[in-house]
Amino acid sequence: MSKHTLSVLVENKPGVLARITALFSRRGFNIDSLAVGVTEHPEISRITIVVNVIEALPLEQVTKQLNKLVNVLKIVELESGSAVQRELVLVKVRADNETRSQIVEIVQLFRAKTVDVSPEAVTIEATGSTDKLSAMLKMLEPYGIKELVQSGTIAIGRGARSITDRSLRALDRSA
Repeated sequence: MSKHTLSVLVENKPGVLARITALFSRRGFNIDSLAVGVTEHPEISRITIVVNVIEALPLEQVTKQLNKLVNVLKIVELESGSAVQRELVLVKVRADNETRSQIVEIVQLFRAKTVDVSPEAVTIEATGSTDKLSAMLKMLEPYGIKELVQSGTIAIGRGARSITDRSLRALDRSA
């Protein structure tokens, strides 16, 4: 299996996300991570999709079909070396007077933030690669993870080029 990160620019309209995820589902792809948000242009949203692909199911077929959807403006596969990829995690860890300082040391080691403290727990916010966050969570596990929320991967290409440059002009011409 190989992991692929797709950045999909779409018109910011109702139902677009449902059509895109349905296309992946119909083709037998399981989406590992999904993040959606508006771009610097309010009429365009960016969908970041991470999928693990079995060699027998070519991703190229799905991307060609995505390009045929009316509201899809552009699709770019972001290679790990040519993109900055991050996730966000909020984790609530059991903490008492004896363990709190050890947990804070782990938080500092991973350049995370303590965002809430109570007598029985510490809530931590961390951003980074999947590997970094997994390593931090592994170190926090012995203390007892009470609750965990993790975002999907977001990614952006390295360098000065933007994938929205030409896509916005194409949207203007179609209006």
